[in-house]
Amino acid sequence: MSEFEFKCSCCGEIHKGIPTFGADYPITVLQVPEEERDKRVDLGSDDCVIDEKDFYVRGCIEIPVHGYDDPFVWVTWVSLSKESFLQFIEYFGEEKRSHIGPFFGWHCGDFIVYDEACVNLKTQVHLRDNSIRPYIELEPTDHPLAKEQREGITK
Repeated sequence: MSEFEFKCSCCGEIHKGIPTFGADYPITVLQVPEEERDKRVDLGSDDCVIDEKDFYVRGCIEIPVHGYDDPFVWVTWVSLSKESFLQFIEYFGEEKRSHIGPFFGWHCGDFIVYDEACVNLKTQVHLRDNSIRPYIELEPTDHPLAKEQREGITK
């Protein structure tokens, strides 16, 4: 099969392989007025806290691509309970952490390629070893994104 090539939006270089798309923050950040975000939003590369009461983590929804070894990846955000978030943070820096969790969460991203909203889909967040970003497993529903995660997509 022919290999994918794409121009990276971060570095401007041409890369080979299946692209990854992602969000820099949970969609709920947009509910906070821009002039208040510095005070109300604590955003890291893989975690976010809004108003010290709403907790989010970043992970990967992986979609198998028929005929390819590597998946297509949506890098996205999930809300967690405070208890789950604190446990997630406690172990996130550990090399061996896949035995912790999974954590129930609500998907906090939306992708315009789907006719149905992707916000608030039920998920399980699975920590992975060796500093690999967590895997987000969608509840097996009829939502197109959940179906793609189960069944895969074509090129």
